[in-house]
Amino acid sequence: MKRTSWIAGSVALVVSFTAGAGTAVGWWDRPKPPKPGTVVPALPAGQSNPMIASGVGIGANTPVYKTSGLGPSALNTGAPAGSEASYIDTAIFPGGTLPAGVTITEAQGINALRRIGENLAAAGLSYADVYTMRVFLQNPAGATVADFAGWNRAYRQYFANTDLTTGAYVPVPLGTAAPAKPFVVNKARPSRFALEIENLPVGGWLVEVEVDAAYPRN
Repeated sequence: MKRTSWIAGSVALVVSFTAGAGTAVGWWDRPKPPKPGTVVPALPAGQSNPMIASGVGIGANTPVYKTSGLGPSALNTGAPAGSEASYIDTAIFPGGTLPAGVTITEAQGINALRRIGENLAAAGLSYADVYTMRVFLQNPAGATVADFAGWNRAYRQYFANTDLTTGAYVPVPLGTAAPAKPFVVNKARPSRFALEIENLPVGGWLVEVEVDAAYPRN
């Protein structure tokens, strides 16, 4: 009688375990973390040129670099000091004149991202090493909302502008001009957020950017 009870209990236990096997996730089924010293972006499936990663995995012992929040430099001395136009990068837009369709946020975004590039270069890094970005946008004068479209055009000049299938660069528009080769060809697609805020810390700024970058493996 005791033997029969033991067998029945064993069968019940096996059945219970088997029934749960289809839904339970053991340690052996879990995704493996990135290898030490590496970062792995999570990219949207089925897209050859996604704008941003949905997240990023950071392997153990990965040396990282974090910039401060950087805005555009006041390079347009022909505009009033502290004005939005004073933060147009005259190396890109001679005389501070913006081509057709280029918005002031787009121009300031390009300026700010050039400063990010300089900051990275001083640390021995490049745009390709960036894996996370935080962006703060202020409304241009007279606008009720931030210019996210203009910012995204500026962003594509430096990030996420290659086809992940072919490896070729994807042309990017500058304002309303026909798409052309981006300023910096770069396949990196950092995880990113972009927020509209009421005031940035410097008068005339419409864009402030902060990034995290990983040092390449030796």
